[in-house]
Amino acid sequence: MPVQSLALAVAGVTVLAPTMLHSTPFQQARTEPPAVWQGGSVGAADLLAEVGDCTPVSHGKYRSDQGASATIPVCGTDEVVFWKADMDIDCDGQPGIRCNITTDPYFSASTAFAQSDGRPLNSETLPYVVVPVPSTLWDYRAHGVRGGSVVAVVYGDQVQYAVIGDTGPAGIIGEASYATAEALGIDPDPRSGGTSSGVTYIVFKDSRVTPIEDRKAAVAAGEALAQQFVNGG
Repeated sequence: MPVQSLALAVAGVTVLAPTMLHSTPFQQARTEPPAVWQGGSVGAADLLAEVGDCTPVSHGKYRSDQGASATIPVCGTDEVVFWKADMDIDCDGQPGIRCNITTDPYFSASTAFAQSDGRPLNSETLPYVVVPVPSTLWDYRAHGVRGGSVVAVVYGDQVQYAVIGDTGPAGIIGEASYATAEALGIDPDPRSGGTSSGVTYIVFKDSRVTPIEDRKAAVAAGEALAQQFVNGG
C-alpha cells in the first residue's frame, strides 16, 4: 500500500507523521500486540505533571456514571483539554467477536465518527475515546476537538495514544473503546470491565489523524504532540 503523510497543525506548528491505510481483516490486525501502539519517549509522570492544575472550561461538572455525583470538570490549557475520570467500555461500531449485540446489551453498530471508507469505527482494534455530546455543559467543538483529534490516555505509568472516535451521553464522561482499555491492561469486557477511577484523558487541540482509523499515525502524532506539550510548546 502507498505510504502517505499526515499533517497536524498545532499552535501554528506543523507536525508530520507517517501514516498508512489499513485494510487488513480483524484476525490479522489482532496479531500486532497493543504495546506497539503505545507511546514511549514521553512518560506518564511527565504528562500528569503538566495537567496537575485544573482551569475549568466546562460550565459545571460531569458524572462518571448514571446516578453518580457530578464531580468531574473538563479542564483546559492553551494546548489541551483534559479530564480525570473512570473508564467505561465503549464496544460500539463494527461488530466483531468481542463487541456485538450478544456480548454488550447496549451495543450500537454505529459510531459518531466514521472510517475513511464510510464504515463505523472498530472498537476492538482502534484505540479511541468518547466525548459527551455537545451541550450547555460543554461543547467539545468550541475547544479545537473533533473526530480524529489525538488523545493521550494515562493510566498508572502507562500512556496510550488514541483518537476521539465517538460521542456519549450529555452529562457523563469517562469512556473509551475496547482496544484502549485492553492496551492499558484494563479489563475491556463491555459488561463487567473498565475501571472506577485513575484515568486521565488529554486531548490535543486542533490535532487530527487522517484517516481516523490509522493507529500508527495516532501514536506518531501523539508522541510529537506530547513532547511539544511537556517541553512548554
